[in-house]
Amino acid sequence: MGEEKDRASGESPREATGAILPTVNPEVEKSQPAGPVIHPAVYVAAWIGLSSSVILFNKWILSTLEFKYPVILTTYHLVFSTIVTQILARYTTFLDGRKTVKMTGRVYLRAIVPIGFFYSLSLICGNLTYLYLSVAFIQMLKATTPVAVLISSWVLGVSQPNLKVFLNVSVIVVGVIIASFGEIKFVWIGFIYQIAGIACEALRLTMVQRLLSSAEFKMDPLVSVYYFAPVCAAMNFLVALAWEVPKVTMAEVYHVGLFTFFLNGTCAFMLNVAVVLLIGKTSSLVLTLCGVLKDILLVVASMIIWGTQVTALQFFGYSIALGGMVHYKLGYEAIKGYAGEAGRQWADFGNRQPVLRRVAIIAIVFLTVIVLFNGLAPAGVDPKDYLHEAKSKIGM
Repeated sequence: MGEEKDRASGESPREATGAILPTVNPEVEKSQPAGPVIHPAVYVAAWIGLSSSVILFNKWILSTLEFKYPVILTTYHLVFSTIVTQILARYTTFLDGRKTVKMTGRVYLRAIVPIGFFYSLSLICGNLTYLYLSVAFIQMLKATTPVAVLISSWVLGVSQPNLKVFLNVSVIVVGVIIASFGEIKFVWIGFIYQIAGIACEALRLTMVQRLLSSAEFKMDPLVSVYYFAPVCAAMNFLVALAWEVPKVTMAEVYHVGLFTFFLNGTCAFMLNVAVVLLIGKTSSLVLTLCGVLKDILLVVASMIIWGTQVTALQFFGYSIALGGMVHYKLGYEAIKGYAGEAGRQWADFGNRQPVLRRVAIIAIVFLTVIVLFNGLAPAGVDPKDYLHEAKSKIGM
């Protein structure tokens, strides 16, 4: 009786006699096709292109077009950025990151305004330099920025002094000093402006680092522009009002062209967007390495566009400075690992695209020959004369 009750109340396993019906539509369950994925190299190329374009564009306006009003140009950039960021904040999601920043009037006055002050000074000094020095020499001097940032962080108490780190960054200083001795058109006032700009930029970066040490003030570059641009625009406008506005004429503005100014402002603002995308899609490490590549390309571009003569001594010194900067930011072990990985990637690229690899090698050799030819040419000799003579001989 008990056994019958147990059998009646118990559950016996059943064999599956047919196919199990699906609970969902298999076609729906399939993963949807992924959208087009943009390769990180696109973001790298965009940042290098925009960053280089802003520098060359500013040099072209201030030097070639002889619009010798760098403070007005900087003020225009900041006003342009202020207007665009306000529009983006109201009608897009690009600046939603500002909602996580606990910004108060007290924080704005005690943190944002001082940072904006040094940011404004760095921009003014940086643009003033274009009136006196070549783009190539300016980029060489900018290699000392990590050294200035390190020293300012020690002075402001953000980090503790370290002898080993100081010796590492000293290599950068030695390289830049050697490059400075090799500069043909050395102008003291331009050199002083550039060093002052680097010092102000170092103080700004250190103060930003101290501000962002708290999670509630984390800001991407675009949000930073949203907060800093209005302050810098107001400060620059006051300087321009007393210094350059009384001297500028509308004829000089029209000589440059309103459309040219618009493109210049757009290019300067898009650089901030490119920085956000590059860091978001890659890393700050990639940004550092791309910065080294960008500096080298700018030196070459300066030689091609303006015929800037760079001596062999400058190349030697700049190579030391760049090597010291990479070693300081990455360290020996990291450099060794990346070098090995780069070698493997290069070999794999040669196996997959042998033709493109040959083209790349030829282009690198060609640029190297041009650089060496320009740098080793005797003083007073323009390499372009040889190119014109060669063209005439072959009937071009």
